[in-house]
Amino acid sequence: MPLPLFLPCAAGVEALLEAEVRSLLPQVRVDARRGGVVLAGDPREVMLLNLESRLAQRVLIEVAEGGYRGEDDLYALARSVDWGDWISPRQTLRVDTTAQKSPLKSLNFAALRIKDAVCDQLREASGERPSVDLARPDLSLVLHLGPERAQLYVDSSGESLFKRGWRADTGDAPLKETLAAAMLAAAGWQGRADAGGAEARAEMQRLRSRAKERVHAPAVPIIASDLSFRMVDFARRNAERAGVAHAIEFHGGDALERPAPSLPPELPGTLMLNPPYGERIEVGGKARSAARDDGGPPGRVRRVPRDSAEDRSTPGDFFPRLAAHWKKAYTAHPAGWTAWILSPDMRLPSAMRLKESRRVPLWNGPIECRLFRFDLVAGSARGRGAAEAS
Repeated sequence: MPLPLFLPCAAGVEALLEAEVRSLLPQVRVDARRGGVVLAGDPREVMLLNLESRLAQRVLIEVAEGGYRGEDDLYALARSVDWGDWISPRQTLRVDTTAQKSPLKSLNFAALRIKDAVCDQLREASGERPSVDLARPDLSLVLHLGPERAQLYVDSSGESLFKRGWRADTGDAPLKETLAAAMLAAAGWQGRADAGGAEARAEMQRLRSRAKERVHAPAVPIIASDLSFRMVDFARRNAERAGVAHAIEFHGGDALERPAPSLPPELPGTLMLNPPYGERIEVGGKARSAARDDGGPPGRVRRVPRDSAEDRSTPGDFFPRLAAHWKKAYTAHPAGWTAWILSPDMRLPSAMRLKESRRVPLWNGPIECRLFRFDLVAGSARGRGAAEAS
């Protein structure tokens, strides 16, 4: 029997996730709603979504839904589920709670009542009850509280799906893999020159095998770069863990000096940039040195203490200089380059003196951003996919 599913995602990614799920499950009806997509799927499809979705944060199975006014209503809602189908008394569980305009004062107490309902039901049936494990539970539950109605989910993913296990090395303000994938999906870049008991484990293995059969040699060059050679080394080691290091060319260097990669004349290029901004991290390289010049004798740079990530900001002339560099270095290619920048600054196109051809709303955690597209055309103030990530 199909299970009601909810796949949460970052705000602004809903339509992209809907398209992705439709491509993975073309026979299933998928509907986007605020914060994710809903559909119905069987256990095999749950496993497939966990394995192959690049944009979903989790795959949640709805097990109960109903109105509530207080914590006792939540207890009754959880008692309506046959928990023996999901967990044994000797296993562990965890309950997480999210809320939107909920009248309840304590989300922790709401989670406690859900846990009590599960434990009480199993203890009455078997004389034993499961215990709580906040780190690695056998069963993860998610309670969502709206103004009047509540949904209770089984989290089939366990960990957030951006945690695939290979990014052991990170720097300041790393971008979640799910949001990075959403940026590429919004850009339409697909890496082509044309721009889950024993039965469940066996089925999951078949899905893995089929996914591996689709692995192919890179169809286009992919170049990844960062000013910090330490971050480049982190990225290279993480790519090795993910098994994709052979497909990516890594470089260090200043974005204001980086020449355009050499591409076949018929292959358009895509620049994908997640630059520093005030809430994340400060810019470095030539732009940083220019920003710290205190107006004294030529060559003298004022030394200032290193700020926290929250206090750093991008020098005001960084983006105009970046745009000027792009116009000089990236507009001669016959097939053209398209640049995409993720930024919370709605005035970024004016600062760069470029006219954006598209802006896509995306959220980087709590930061509302736009993914701006600039078409880089020679001799034009307009900013026109290989992919270069910075």
